[in-house]
Amino acid sequence: MTKFFWGNSVSSMQTEGGWNEGGKSPSVYDIREATEESSDWKFANDNYHNFEEDLDLIQDLGMNMYRFQISWSRVIKDGNGAVNEEGIAYYDRFIDGLIERGIEPMICLYHFDMPLHLAEEYNGLVSKEVLDAFIRYGREMVDRFASKVKYWIVFNEQNLYHVPAAFRISGYLKGEETTNELYQILHNVMVAHASIANYLHEKSDAQMGGMLAYSEVYPATSKPEDILVARKHDEFVNYTLLDAYTKGTYSKEMMHYVAQNQIDMNILPGELETIKAQKNDFISFSYYASSTISVEKIPENTVPNLYLNYGGVENPHLDKTEWNWQIDPLGFRDVMNKLYQRYQLPIFPIENGIGVKEEWDGEHPIDDTYRIDYHKQHLLAMYDAMNIDGVEVMGYLGWGLIDILSSQGDMRKRYGLVYVNRDNHDLKDMKRVPKKSYHWFKEVIATNGKSLTEE
Repeated sequence: MTKFFWGNSVSSMQTEGGWNEGGKSPSVYDIREATEESSDWKFANDNYHNFEEDLDLIQDLGMNMYRFQISWSRVIKDGNGAVNEEGIAYYDRFIDGLIERGIEPMICLYHFDMPLHLAEEYNGLVSKEVLDAFIRYGREMVDRFASKVKYWIVFNEQNLYHVPAAFRISGYLKGEETTNELYQILHNVMVAHASIANYLHEKSDAQMGGMLAYSEVYPATSKPEDILVARKHDEFVNYTLLDAYTKGTYSKEMMHYVAQNQIDMNILPGELETIKAQKNDFISFSYYASSTISVEKIPENTVPNLYLNYGGVENPHLDKTEWNWQIDPLGFRDVMNKLYQRYQLPIFPIENGIGVKEEWDGEHPIDDTYRIDYHKQHLLAMYDAMNIDGVEVMGYLGWGLIDILSSQGDMRKRYGLVYVNRDNHDLKDMKRVPKKSYHWFKEVIATNGKSLTEE
């Protein structure tokens, strides 16, 4: 039987800290200031100095995989300069620490934290200069680490570069955020992914997975127009990327739209051939919630990539978190089927969890039964996808092991099985305190999921 992976995912800017140590250059996150409802990004969970303790927690839980991000700014000076050997040495120690504990490392090369120099000088991934710099960085990381790390992804949640969030996460600092620029970013990101995937397979026996943020998007009604916009959202945000991963070409519908609307993707000679040559060994994805879309709110002639920005509505059939994220385990199962039945590659959910406001009383473990319920229902949905629907699933990585800064920098939104004693404006002692869900999840892993049906 193929080994099933149980584990955790993190990004460097949400966990690492050490923002100005070890030869690290600044990233766009290092200059963001705290607000009333968010922290700055300088210290995060101080994993840079304390990763041994966190790896011990991973080992104690029984997790056998850990997906982490290499900070581009930590290993390459200003993103396009010399290799910072001190940064390389840090990740060598980190990877060795995982392997010594029997934990399989998975590397992610980019999780939104563009080197500041490349953002200010070239406006991030809309630029071919930054594309070239990223490919050089990715190849260097393959050369350094592929002998020890057998599982890789290039971009976290790559389909976010198909929607307006692309401008926020690509290092884009100035401009009008035009449709042409959006499509230039998504194309440059795809070229980067394919280039590094091709290089990884040329140089090693490691596996590469494409990754997207897959939120099931339901039509708000049975009205044909609602069904059409829900399908088009899937086509332009999800399927065109998945087609590129598995078939080597963008979807025909998207490329027809590009031609009809004279969108300039700035495709250079050889780039489509690079995309065509790529191979991905698995499809990975994050899943937290589903969404619902109505045609009524979408202005006429809106680019399909923006449909959900205008047409999102609440689903009256689902509960939601205090952050208005709709809890939908059945959507999780359906997404796995949409990925596997259509593309026939192993599926790997590598982010799944629930964010909740929590406060520790300084003495008793937090009773997060709601987190147990969330993970249990999603794990059972995953087993239904595997056992009833025939989906090939590689494992399950939660988000996350410990509390970290949310994607908005808000420490109040906690996902972890372990409480970290800090808030947005007071670092306190950063003590790690396992929650009730920690002990529950430990039993799930120890029984390889059998305890889920015995409760």
